[in-house]
Amino acid sequence: MYIKNWSTPKKPASLWSLLPLVLLPFSAIALGQDLFSARDVFELEYATDPQIASDGEHIAYVRRSNDIMTDRTRSNIWLLRADGSDHRPLLSGTANYSSPRWSPDGTRLAYLSNEERGSQLYVRWMDTGQTALLTNIQNSASNISWSPDGQTIAFNMNVEFDSKPFSVSMPDKPEGADWSPAFKYVTETRYQADGSGILEPAYSHVFVVPAEGGTPRQLTQGNFNHRSQLSWTPDSEEILFSANRNENWALQSREADLFAVNLAGELRQITSEPGVETAPQVSPDGRLIAYGKTDNAKLAYRNRYLHVIGVDGSGDKNLSADIDNSLSDWRWDGNSALYYQVTNRGIAEVARVSLDGGHQTIASGMGGESLGRPYTSGSYSAASNLVVVTKGSDTRPADLFAIRNRSETRLTELNEDLLAHKKLGQVHEIIYDSSIDGEEIQGWYLTPPDYDPEQSYPLILEIHGGPHSAYGPHFSAEMQRMAAAGYVVFFNNHRGSTSYGERFALLLQNKYSSEYDFADHMSGIDVLIEQGIADPDRLYITGGSAGGIAAAYAIGLTDRFKAAAVAKPVVNWVSKVLTADSGIGQIANQFPGMPWENIDDYWQRSPLSLIPNMTTPTLLMTGEADRRTPISETEQMYLALKIQGVDVVMVRVPGSPHGIAGRPSRLIGKVENILAWFEKYQ
Repeated sequence: MYIKNWSTPKKPASLWSLLPLVLLPFSAIALGQDLFSARDVFELEYATDPQIASDGEHIAYVRRSNDIMTDRTRSNIWLLRADGSDHRPLLSGTANYSSPRWSPDGTRLAYLSNEERGSQLYVRWMDTGQTALLTNIQNSASNISWSPDGQTIAFNMNVEFDSKPFSVSMPDKPEGADWSPAFKYVTETRYQADGSGILEPAYSHVFVVPAEGGTPRQLTQGNFNHRSQLSWTPDSEEILFSANRNENWALQSREADLFAVNLAGELRQITSEPGVETAPQVSPDGRLIAYGKTDNAKLAYRNRYLHVIGVDGSGDKNLSADIDNSLSDWRWDGNSALYYQVTNRGIAEVARVSLDGGHQTIASGMGGESLGRPYTSGSYSAASNLVVVTKGSDTRPADLFAIRNRSETRLTELNEDLLAHKKLGQVHEIIYDSSIDGEEIQGWYLTPPDYDPEQSYPLILEIHGGPHSAYGPHFSAEMQRMAAAGYVVFFNNHRGSTSYGERFALLLQNKYSSEYDFADHMSGIDVLIEQGIADPDRLYITGGSAGGIAAAYAIGLTDRFKAAAVAKPVVNWVSKVLTADSGIGQIANQFPGMPWENIDDYWQRSPLSLIPNMTTPTLLMTGEADRRTPISETEQMYLALKIQGVDVVMVRVPGSPHGIAGRPSRLIGKVENILAWFEKYQ
C-alpha cells in the first residue's frame, strides 16, 4: 500500500476581479470566504482547444466560463503569443465562439458561432479584423477543415429526410379548433439521443463551401452518417473521413471504414477490415494516412491503436502495437513522425512516434477540462518544435502551457483571481490491493482544508462513470465543495477503468456491477480507516451513471454506509438496454446475448435484484430528459425502496439530460443536494 501527496505550487494572481460571494449554509462547518463555496462554481474558467498558427508564434484557444445570468457555460476565443504575451480576447461576448481553425497561411481564422442562428461557419481576416458569415444553414456545422490551398472549407452537417411510413388522412380541423399536436412517427433503429431526445430523421454528410463565402455543396450521398473528422489531401482534391456505409449499420456498434470523396462527389473506399477505422490524417506529402484502429471483438472495451497506411490502402502498419492503451488525437509532425495523446494511470500525455516505431513522451499532466468531477481530459496543438497543451492540477482547472525544446512555460492563469485566495482540499495518492483477488488499485483521497492528521473524518466514496473511463488527480468543483464541507473524499480507478491497459479494463466483462468492483472500493476505504483518516462510523457513498449503478449495487451488498446518493443509475438492465440510446452497443458488447435469451445474467447485474438487502437511506437523482439511463430506472428503484420501507427521496432534475451537471446551477444543485442528504445522516 502506497500513499503520496500531490503538491501544487501557488501561482501569482490576478487577471479578473471577484464578484461578491453569497455564502450558503450547506455544510457541517462554517463556510468562510476563504473556502470554496457553491457560488464559486460560476467564477471558474478553463482553456481548451489550443490552435497554433503557421507562424508558430500566435495561439488561438477557446476560453470557457460560466455565466451566472444565463446559467450557461460560454465559449469565447482568445489569442496570445507563444511566450504568453499579448493575451487578448479575439471573439468575446454573450454568443458562443468555438472551433478556431487557422487557414494554412495563418492570415485567416475559421470558427463556429451561434451569433446568428444555430452553429454557423465564419471566417475572420486577422490583419483587419473583418469577419464574414460563410454559411446560412438550417442545421449546425461541425468538424470544419481548411483545404491546403486555402480556397475551400469542408464541414459536416445533418440533412433531414421524410421518414413517414404511410399516408394518413385526417378530417379537416374547423377554424379556431384546438386539437392535440400531430402524431409523430418513429421508423429508424437509432431514433433517440441523450441531450437531443427523439431525433428528427437525418443523416450527416460532408459539405464544402468557398472560403470567401458562397453556397455550401453536399459531397456525400446515401442513408449513412458521415459524422467524422475531415482531412484533405495536399492537392486539395479529396477529403478523407470515417463512416459505416454498410446496409445494416444501425445494428453495428463497432464498425467503420475510411473513405475519400473528391470535389465532384466521387467516393473511394480505402479500408474494409472488420472493426473501426477512424480519424484519418493525411501526411503533408500525401503519401500516408494516419488513423485509429479498433477491432470488433464483442467485448465492452478494446484498445485503439495508431496505424499508418498508404493513400491507396496498401502497406498498413501498426505504430502502437507495443502500447497496451488507447491512443487519440494524432497529427503529423512533418512526413516521418506523429504526435498523439494517451492517458496512463489517470494522467493524459502527449507523445511522439516516428514511422519506425520509436516513442517519446513530450508533455504530461494534462487535464482540467472537466470541472465537475476529476475525469481525465486535455487537448493540445503542435507545430514544429512547439507543443501547447491544456494542463491543470488538483487545485486548478486547465490553463495553457507551452513546451519547446523540453522546456515548459505556463501561458495563462485563468483562475488565480479566485482560487489563489481560497483554502482548497489537497489530493493524496493511494495504491492498495483489492481484498477479493489482490488486484492493484490506484486511487486518491481529497482532504479538507486545514486537515488535521490527528483526527478522523467522515468519508464520501465517489465512483466514476463509464465504467470504462478514468479519474485522476485533477481539479473537481464537486469534490472541493465536499472537502470544504468537512469530508474526506475518496475516488479511485477500480477494475474496468481505462488507462491501465486492456486486461484491467476487461476485468468487469459481463459483470458490472458486481462484488469485484465493490471490493475495489471497500478495500480502499478500509485502508483509509486503518490509517486513521476515515471515521468508520461516518461513511457515505455516491456516484453517477455507471458510478450510480455501482453505488446502488453496493448498498445491496453492505449496510456500512450511513447514507447513499445514487445519481442517474441503471437498476434493471433488461429495461435499460431496450429503452436507452446506448442499448444496441451494450447488448452487443457488454452481455452474453439478448436479454430475452439471457435474462438471468442481466438480472444478476441489476441492483434491483438486491432490493431485499437494502436498508441504507438513499437519495436518487436523475434528469427528467435522460435517455442514457432513463428516469424510469430511477422510478423503479424509488418505488421498490418505498415498498421495502427504506428512507428514500427521488430528486428529479427538470429538463436535464444525462449530464445533470451540464449547467452551472445544476452542478451546484447536484452537490448541494448530496451534501444536504448526508448532513441529515451525520
